[in-house]
Amino acid sequence: MISAINQEIEAFLSSVKGINESSNQMILDKFSTSISDNLENGHLTTNVCMIAASVLKLNPKELAKDLEKHLKGLELFKDVEAAGPGFINITLKRKDFVSVLLKIKKIKEKFGESLIGHNKRVQIEFVSANPTGPLHVGHGRGAAYGDALGRILKATGNIVEKEYYINDAGRQIDILTASVILKIIQKDINNFFPQNAYKGKYIELIGEDFLAKEDFRYDNLESFAKNMPSDPEEEIDQVIKNLQGLDEKKWNAVKSFSLESIIKSIKDDLKDFNVNFDNWFKESSLGSLIESSSEISNSINKLKKGGMAYEKDGAIWLNTDSSGDDKHRVLIREDGRATYFASDVAYHKNKIDRGFDNLINVWGADHHGYIKRIQASIEAIGSNKERLIVKLVQFANLFKDGKKVKMSTRSGEFFTLKDLIKEIGSDAARFYYLSKQSDQHLDFDLDIAKSDSKENIFYYIQYAHARIFSLEQKFKETYPELDTNMRRIEDNTYSKCDMLIHEIAKYPNIVNKSALTLQPHLIIFYLRDLSQLFHSYYNDNHVLSESEENMLSIIFCLSAVRQTISNGLEILGITPMQKM
Repeated sequence: MISAINQEIEAFLSSVKGINESSNQMILDKFSTSISDNLENGHLTTNVCMIAASVLKLNPKELAKDLEKHLKGLELFKDVEAAGPGFINITLKRKDFVSVLLKIKKIKEKFGESLIGHNKRVQIEFVSANPTGPLHVGHGRGAAYGDALGRILKATGNIVEKEYYINDAGRQIDILTASVILKIIQKDINNFFPQNAYKGKYIELIGEDFLAKEDFRYDNLESFAKNMPSDPEEEIDQVIKNLQGLDEKKWNAVKSFSLESIIKSIKDDLKDFNVNFDNWFKESSLGSLIESSSEISNSINKLKKGGMAYEKDGAIWLNTDSSGDDKHRVLIREDGRATYFASDVAYHKNKIDRGFDNLINVWGADHHGYIKRIQASIEAIGSNKERLIVKLVQFANLFKDGKKVKMSTRSGEFFTLKDLIKEIGSDAARFYYLSKQSDQHLDFDLDIAKSDSKENIFYYIQYAHARIFSLEQKFKETYPELDTNMRRIEDNTYSKCDMLIHEIAKYPNIVNKSALTLQPHLIIFYLRDLSQLFHSYYNDNHVLSESEENMLSIIFCLSAVRQTISNGLEILGITPMQKM
């Protein structure tokens, strides 16, 4: 119906004095027709007269009166009213208003899907935690957000690929390897363990698993820990150098085993969290600067040829002026080693070469300062920096028994994602991660998430779904030969279910808005409001005590409510409950 109204609005605009092709297109791009906030303002509302008046320098109220007359003359609607500063409120005929129920019954789980993405190819890279330890609850928020975003974009007509970037090269992996080896040989080195090594039970377990697989020992370790630098960073670097020098083959064996162990645990945890990736991209696949044909070498050479990279003080720098970055960035250090940034430049060039229309990076909020330099690198390799969209995710603070849970991978103090899933389940965890805008701080209270109260919004929404499912089952038991229908709902005198019908009609627009703004939490807010309406309706009406005709129609409506709640949960990767 909205598309039909918009066609009539376009026809009306063509007759407005002073309009031309340019101003007409400007109005069409800016105005909206949407479902009204409440039934007091009719079923639909449009701001087209205010937009047109602003563009054409006309009186919006006079323009609204003209459009009101035009729409009333069509006799397609029950009522049309010009209101306020220039709004047009439209009340649909009863049959058109309730038609959404028939639509939901027909298309079921596809209700809410659309084609507004126009088959645009979108890549979402998210989580991408260093494979140096288990995923903790801080990673969970980015995982829930990125996965939900992928589902929403796919449901709205985009071709989506979800990717995890594995940082399997560089210093942090060397620190991980050294940490595992030191745990294996700790008795031979008097339990020496550097301050900046990775700690935690998982390091010991990896070492034990490796020893179960093959023998491991070094000779002459008496002086290994002597004369170490006092600076923690220099100390761990010296440890790495010493261990690599003792036996490179053993070093590489532990490194490979440790990486495989942690990557497997990450994949297992994400699978349990209902997060699946289409691609796992290894940083090591970009090659090294030693290889002239590697992707990282090709990227640096392209920047040099384009005049965007230059040599200074023995290092290679990227000119980032075009993006407004506060300083130029080092790609290759004076000693010839590539920086993390150089790998990121090569990785983003690889993404662009794969032909994606948009790249969405989901980063922790602490990476805010990294955005401009990546944008600069994308421009420097000859692409449009607007193709990159960075969504920042604030850290989630976890509270248990009224106390904030500490988290640090390096120290080994953290509440893992696996622990969280065991504590409250994957669905509840995903829900609460998505319950606020991603760039806002989130306090995650486990006690609330496990409660059966109204304060637990997840429970409140799931209870609405389960309540309706139970009603449907009771109805089928009582009236096995009958099917629900719309006889009473289509009656102009019947209004008991109207608020529910009006609310579920909003769902497709909510999904579209969530996709366009990249904000999954809008669906959570909507489900909360719809569930609240249902619970109020259910508490005020004795559904199973109604007349047969009324009950048939009410169940028809409530089934549509349940389907809408189900669709909203499913699009977020959450399983709807049939019983609590």
